[in-house]
Amino acid sequence: MAKTQLNVRVDEGTARAARERALARGMSVNRYIEELVRQDTGEAGRAFVEAAADFMKQYEAVFAEEFDGGSAARAASRAREDRAGTREGRH
Repeated sequence: MAKTQLNVRVDEGTARAARERALARGMSVNRYIEELVRQDTGEAGRAFVEAAADFMKQYEAVFAEEFDGGSAARAASRAREDRAGTREGRH
């Protein structure tokens, strides 16, 4: 990915905080600022939510069986079938 240089002026306290936090995370100030902007624009949050949704789809039945004896998994399966129009009597 091509990089574009930005020059940003901040007060010394903000610069010091950015350096300290970047160091604590083991990254450059440039990378730290880039990560903050990504988080602010929602890329990281969106990726997390998508990954969590995929995980839940994959393990939905396991959780349902563990926590409520499977009734939630059966209800979720029926709801998916209803939305897809695949339950008995639907064509």
